[in-house]
Amino acid sequence: MDIDWAALGSVFGVSLVVTVALVGLFTLGIVGLSKQESASAKGDSAALAVTGAYACFAACAAAVAYGIYLIVA
Repeated sequence: MDIDWAALGSVFGVSLVVTVALVGLFTLGIVGLSKQESASAKGDSAALAVTGAYACFAACAAAVAYGIYLIVA
């Protein structure tokens, strides 16, 4: 049995980068929703933050759906 270390390292690197990116996107979504809560407590509007948060959540869902598509196909 032979292990292709270059391919294994490549898969590890890509999965690490994608994982960090997805966690970062999800974190930005949570921050956007928290801005909405603090703005509503002050009586202000945070429509841009909420829109950005939903866009981040949609990008996370799209990335997960694409990953599932790659696994199933």
